[in-house]
Amino acid sequence: MSRLVWVGHATALIEVGGARLLTDPLLRSRLAHLRRHGPPPAPEAMRDLDAVLISHLHHDHLDLPSLRLLPAGTPLVVPRGAAVMLHRHGFADVRELAAGESTEVAGVEVLAVEAVHDRHRLRIGLHADTLGYVVGGTVYFAGDTDLFDGMADLAGIEVALIPVWGWGPSLGHGHLDPEAAARAAALLQPRIAVPIHWGTFFPVGLEALRGSALIEPPRVFARHVAELAPEVEVRVLAPGDELVLGTVAS
Repeated sequence: MSRLVWVGHATALIEVGGARLLTDPLLRSRLAHLRRHGPPPAPEAMRDLDAVLISHLHHDHLDLPSLRLLPAGTPLVVPRGAAVMLHRHGFADVRELAAGESTEVAGVEVLAVEAVHDRHRLRIGLHADTLGYVVGGTVYFAGDTDLFDGMADLAGIEVALIPVWGWGPSLGHGHLDPEAAARAAALLQPRIAVPIHWGTFFPVGLEALRGSALIEPPRVFARHVAELAPEVEVRVLAPGDELVLGTVAS
C-alpha cells in the first residue's frame, strides 16, 4: 500500500514502493516567533525512515533541532550546497542533488526537480540550490517555489503536494498563493492535488487579528482549481491525516 500523511507545514510522510520518506521535517511546537497550531507530529511519522528530503535551506524547511529528533543516521537528501553545513553539525549520511539528478532510496527513485525560491539560509552567507522532488515517478513534493514553465514537464504524476501559503498573514517573493498554486495544478495535471504549507505555523499573537490565513488558503485553492483544472481532484488534509494512494504502484 502506498500512502502519504501530511504532518503539517511542508512536512509529509511519503510511503511509495516500500520506501518511507519524510519531507522538510519541522517537528517542534515553536520556531522563533512561530507557534504550531494543531496536533503535534505523531511519533509514527518519525520511525523507520529510509531518508529525509530537504528542499532548501530556510529554517522552516531545514530545521536542525527537528532533524535531531529523528533516528540517528537517517540519510538526508539535500540540494547541492547544503551538505557542508549538515556535515558541520554532525550529520554523516548526506546526499547532494542538483535538479535533474536522482538517487535511489530503498529501491525507489527520488528525482530532484527545479524550484524557484530564495537560495540563502539567511539573507547573506550560506546558500544552496532549491529543489522539489518526484518520488517513484508518482508523488511530487514541490518544496517552496514560484511558478515556472518546467512544471508542465512533470505532468501526469499521481499526486502533487503543492504549497498554497506560508507561515504568516502575507507572503513573500517565491511563494505560491492559492490562485498561483491552482495554476501550478493546471500545469502539473496530477490526479490528486494536496495543499500544504498552510495553517500549521503562525506568528504568536497574530491569530486573533489575521487568523483567516490559518484556514482559508486551501479552500480558496480548491475553488481556483475547480475553475482552472477541473479534472484535478483536491484533497484537503488536516495535520495528521493520511491519503491512501490505491492506484499508485507499490
